[in-house]
Amino acid sequence: MALKAVHVADVPNLDQVPENSTLALCSTRFFKGVNDDGDDEVKFGYNLPKFMVIGHRGSGMNILQSCDPRMKSIQENSILSFNAASKFPIDFIEFDVQVTKDDCPVIFHDNFILTEDEGAIVERRVTDLTLAEFLCYGPQKEPGNVGKNLLRKTKDGRIFEWRVQNDDPLCTLQEAFKKVEHSIGFNIELKFDDHMVYTKEELTHVLQAIMKEVNEYANDRPIIFSSFQPDAALLIRNLQNTYPVFFLTNGGSEIYMDTRRNSLEQAIRVCLTGSLQGIVSEVRVIIRNPGAVTRIKESKLCLITYGQLNNVPEVACMQHLMGVEGVIVDLVKEITEAISDYIKPAKDYDEDSLFVEEAEKQETTKPQSTQHELSLLLLKISPELIQS
Repeated sequence: MALKAVHVADVPNLDQVPENSTLALCSTRFFKGVNDDGDDEVKFGYNLPKFMVIGHRGSGMNILQSCDPRMKSIQENSILSFNAASKFPIDFIEFDVQVTKDDCPVIFHDNFILTEDEGAIVERRVTDLTLAEFLCYGPQKEPGNVGKNLLRKTKDGRIFEWRVQNDDPLCTLQEAFKKVEHSIGFNIELKFDDHMVYTKEELTHVLQAIMKEVNEYANDRPIIFSSFQPDAALLIRNLQNTYPVFFLTNGGSEIYMDTRRNSLEQAIRVCLTGSLQGIVSEVRVIIRNPGAVTRIKESKLCLITYGQLNNVPEVACMQHLMGVEGVIVDLVKEITEAISDYIKPAKDYDEDSLFVEEAEKQETTKPQSTQHELSLLLLKISPELIQS
């Protein structure tokens, strides 16, 4: 896997890691909130893992210009990708939801969808399409039907044919609820255009359309809502108190007109002001500033990270030691295997065994090795990432 160069200064100092970092695998405090009566309520009916692995757009996003075939293996944000990810020991899949012109929540990342018609590139905003128009793109469910050729524009303006090894039709949120393995949680990113200004009425209309599907089809499936759009995150929290809401931030690596999006400190403030449950941060922000984990914990917020650096096994394991609660990853197979190998419970033992006391001692003393384990991980990470 190609790795980006990282400055030595980006690697955390050991004294910045929270003192209370532990290797516990489960946490009963995860996703606790306050209901309208002021009583504590647990958002889900079971204890979520202390450290979650979340499949990005299912089995990983598509990078069509990449030389790595794994980034073009399965069509992202598809039923095929979601169920492929569910075959590994993950807790959630993450995907992007937008609402069509006729109020149908669909799963698609980009703001615009592209095709080619008689040699010309045709670009349309997803939210300006009806559901029928949206589903005309890409492979079709009905045998014999041919959909519009699907293209993708990169951030630098290049256009690629959206060709993957295992293709699958575009899908709706309702289909995901019905066709994806029920044990897998959904991290639903509420997708809005960074360059548009939305009124409260517009946001509410979109969010109500999404909540209608969730209320009808989610049943007891674990759900997390997240959004880069601060007003959308605050509104979805006000519209319901059943599911946790996380605020997405790149921590200031890009600057926006809305200053609430421009730093981790602002993200914490948004969460505390709006009673949100946590933050999803770009991973480099956390790696460069591990002290932020402490500030987030002190604010009684949960922390999940995203970004391509999470596809490096040592980086994912290091975040576990730092106290991060989950990572959103593209290389689901590789990262789940690495996490499984690294985070292992103490050796199983019989409750009636003479070795119970010693085993319990090992469990309680293991967190004390956090600093040593972290230093070993840093030795593995640094040479690999600093190289171009």
